[in-house]
Amino acid sequence: MSILSYNGGAVVAMSGDKCVAIASDLRYGRELQTISTDFTKVFEMNPHLWVGLPGLATDIQTVKQKLEFRKNMYELKEGRQMKPKTFANMVSNMLYERRFGPFFVEPIVAGLDPVTFEPYVCGMDLIGCINNPVDFVAGGTPEEQLLGMCETLWEPGMGPDELFECISQAMMNAFDRDGISGWGAVVHIIEKDKI
Repeated sequence: MSILSYNGGAVVAMSGDKCVAIASDLRYGRELQTISTDFTKVFEMNPHLWVGLPGLATDIQTVKQKLEFRKNMYELKEGRQMKPKTFANMVSNMLYERRFGPFFVEPIVAGLDPVTFEPYVCGMDLIGCINNPVDFVAGGTPEEQLLGMCETLWEPGMGPDELFECISQAMMNAFDRDGISGWGAVVHIIEKDKI
């Protein structure tokens, strides 16, 4: 068993028409033993930028704190909100610094550009190699199931309500086929004026 699947978990992000969605399951466990059902793996970095961290639970918490620190330092220095693409490159750089003793997380970044409100989603491996498709990105223990469901359900130009339904169905059907993720999900739809 890979250390990335020790605690289980699933995260998926999808882009729509001037909106983006990110979702995670709520299970926290140790291999096949479920410990808690309120452990979210997606975190708000600013109103238009969220990050999902599937992987080892201790590293999820460590990486979240480090990312918040670096983002806050950037915003203090620059005097503006960080764009999703800039944030993704910062995450990638931070992970690559630790390539010989990596954090066991595979980050997923989802957000809207604060100026143009264009959707941005990307995923990374544990040493920070960025994969930024135009449609969706998935990570966690049911990654293959998530990708299959997303391929089936995702369509270009979906509005917020369609995107919510699509990501919810993809998530629920994927973690129903995986024993170490599930126990409910949380979905965030990011639009230009609300979440």
